[in-house]
Amino acid sequence: MRIAQVSPLYESVPPKLYGGTERVVSYLTEELVKLGHEVILFASADSQTKAQLIPVCPKALRLDSNTKDPIVWHLYMFEEVYKRANMFDIIHFHTEYLHLPLATRHSTPFVSTLHGRLDLPEYKPLFKIFKDAPFVSISNSQRKPLPWLNWQATVYHGLPEDLYKFYPESEKYLAFLGRISPEKRPDRAIEIAEKFGMKLKIAAKVDKADENYFNEIIKPMLKNPWVEFIGEIGEKEKNEFLGNAYALIFPIDWPEPFGLVMIEALACGTPVVAWNCGSVPEIIENGKTGYIVNSIEEAIKALDNISSIDRKACRICFEQRFTARRMAEDYLKVYKTLVKEEILLEVV
Repeated sequence: MRIAQVSPLYESVPPKLYGGTERVVSYLTEELVKLGHEVILFASADSQTKAQLIPVCPKALRLDSNTKDPIVWHLYMFEEVYKRANMFDIIHFHTEYLHLPLATRHSTPFVSTLHGRLDLPEYKPLFKIFKDAPFVSISNSQRKPLPWLNWQATVYHGLPEDLYKFYPESEKYLAFLGRISPEKRPDRAIEIAEKFGMKLKIAAKVDKADENYFNEIIKPMLKNPWVEFIGEIGEKEKNEFLGNAYALIFPIDWPEPFGLVMIEALACGTPVVAWNCGSVPEIIENGKTGYIVNSIEEAIKALDNISSIDRKACRICFEQRFTARRMAEDYLKVYKTLVKEEILLEVV
């Protein structure tokens, strides 16, 4: 198949440091190329891929201080996509809703993976307009605010099988990886570490939108002797950071659509202690690959029992459920269905 992958432009593909959606776009793109498909990637010019790259902006917008309005670059990208639309069997958008007015007015088959939360009140009237467009969710729980959308499938994220190596033994520290933000609840992770009596290493970035939260709430807590703040780390540092951890703490307080860090930990063999929110019950098998909890007390009890979790079982779960190959194959099923439907419509 000739497949267009359309990425957000905030990070390169793959990202230099933190970045969830663009990382998934990279894994999917490279796996589709391995499977023998012709893939055209629309992304920032500093992206790296074995697919054909159509560079849109000079570099990732988050790293470009000269960019004041990122929407302009995305609109420019959609124009570039649809100049070439007749070349593609299908166009796969990862840009949430921005492309919908254009995509729904063109005959080329397309699908949109929604990567973010869908419970914002302004989303309902917008998506009602485009409810017949084809969408893919990244967890079943993500669909709950908009169950009436034209969902084609749930496709869980996947990682290259050889991206992370398995660590059969751990060191004595807990890991928190991601963003410093109110919904990620690093404050909970710090409290858990102090009460459990084990060092917490925090590898996380601070977005501009969360600087006040970091400075007012989290920064004073970093003086805690149980805490080591590392800051933002990239792909190369993640394996050692997660693989040596006693457990990953995932103390979220929001409807997490997926949570890529959970499967990154499982790939290393590291069990996860996660709050019962969003996609967590779909990703973590309670008592097998970690524990699902509802309170600080339950999290501490889970850590008391974490040694009963077989680290090899965590890795096997990753290999069976969360590889990039499985993700690519799931998406190919969606692509083929939509292309077939378009052919049937043309015949009729």
